[in-house]
Formats: sequence, C-alpha cells, structure tokens
Amino acid sequence: MTTRNNLKSLFNGEVLRNVFSDRPRTNLLKRQEEMAISWLVQRIPAFITSNMLTGIGFFGNMIVCGSFILASFFNRNFLLLGLLGFAVSWFGDSLDGRLAYYRNKPRKKYGFTLDITIDWISIILIGLGYIVYAEGTWKLLGYGFVVLYGWEIIIALIRFSITGRYSIDSGKVGPTEVRIIIGLIMIAEVLFPGSLNYSAFVVVIALFFVNILDTRQLLRVADNIDKKEAREKT
Repeated sequence: MTTRNNLKSLFNGEVLRNVFSDRPRTNLLKRQEEMAISWLVQRIPAFITSNMLTGIGFFGNMIVCGSFILASFFNRNFLLLGLLGFAVSWFGDSLDGRLAYYRNKPRKKYGFTLDITIDWISIILIGLGYIVYAEGTWKLLGYGFVVLYGWEIIIALIRFSITGRYSIDSGKVGPTEVRIIIGLIMIAEVLFPGSLNYSAFVVVIALFFVNILDTRQLLRVADNIDKKEAREKT
C-alpha cells in the first residue's frame, strides 16, 4: 500500500505538474512517457545539466546515422545499433527541458531555440544516413524525409507564432512514436533485407498527408483569428 501511495504521489503530484506545465502533449504514449520522465528527472545527478542532456540526445542521433553508414559498408546487422541510438536520443531529448523545469531553472526562449536547431540537424543526419545506405533512386526518400519532417517543424513554429501554443505532436504521433516506428523498420530490414525502402516510402507518404492535414487545420485557425480581429476593429 505504501509503494502504491508513493507512486500515486510521484505521478499525480507536484512533480508531474511542474515538469510538464509548459507543453501539452497528445501523443499515444503520453502517459507512459510522462511517468518515465517524472521518475528519471528526480534521479539525474546534480552535475548533469540540461545542455548536457541535449548533447546526449544529439549524440544518440549521430549513432543512428552511424548505424546506417556501418550497415552500408560492413554488415546489415549494424542497423540494430540504431535502436541504441534512438534510446539515447529519447533520453537526452525528452529530459533536457523537463529537467530544467523540475529544477525550476527553465530558459524558455533559449531552450526553444536550441531544441529546434538540434532537432533539424538531427533529422538531416538521419536522412543522410539513409541516403548512404539506400541504393539508386531509393536515396530520394531520405531527401523527402528530411524535407517533410522539416515542414512539420515549420508547422509547429507557425502554430506557436499565431496561437502561443507549442506542440511537438501531430495528433497521436509524437517524436517518441516516430522513433519507435523507425526502429521497427530498421529491425524489419535486418530480418527482411530490402524492406526498408518500401517502409521508408510509406513513411514519407504518411508524413506528406499528415503535413497537408496539419497545414489545412492551421490555416483555418489563422483565418478564424484574422476574422475575429477584423470584427473587433469594426
């Protein structure tokens, strides 16, 4: 009973409210992710800073990129190294800002700028890794992934600009779900060589339609804001 009460206090109390106060989430694994982050931020050693965690997350994405390159030149099984990379990426990327809020040392504008920059460079690295691994015209899918994920970042920035609400999720899919999906695709490529190209094609098409839907929704929101401001002036 005591353990249950402690868990309830941890995941429903002040820690949870403070750590996630600035960023509403809608992703499928929201609850599980928040529970894990709430547990972890309380156990991060004091000498580890948010910037260090950002660096750790970036290093994880470098591992993912490296796994594609190693698989291309040596053995396909090196793709499994990308799973470790995604785990490291999640740890750093998910905890850097949350740790700052837990320690009551948030730097909203600095953190926002750093996160967006690192996310964009990380996507370029992962896309580059795929381009090295893929053959022939399949390489274009790596370029498409970078462009479309960059479009999603732009949508998030525009949404924040016109509504003041910053969200890293697109409906039920957030960065964590994307990491899991790509990780499963890499496992499938090890088991079924050649499947990665077709999986990447599906991912790129899905990203395209998701971005179209998000853009249309954002345009409606922007249009409603413009109409409301016009009515207020008359």
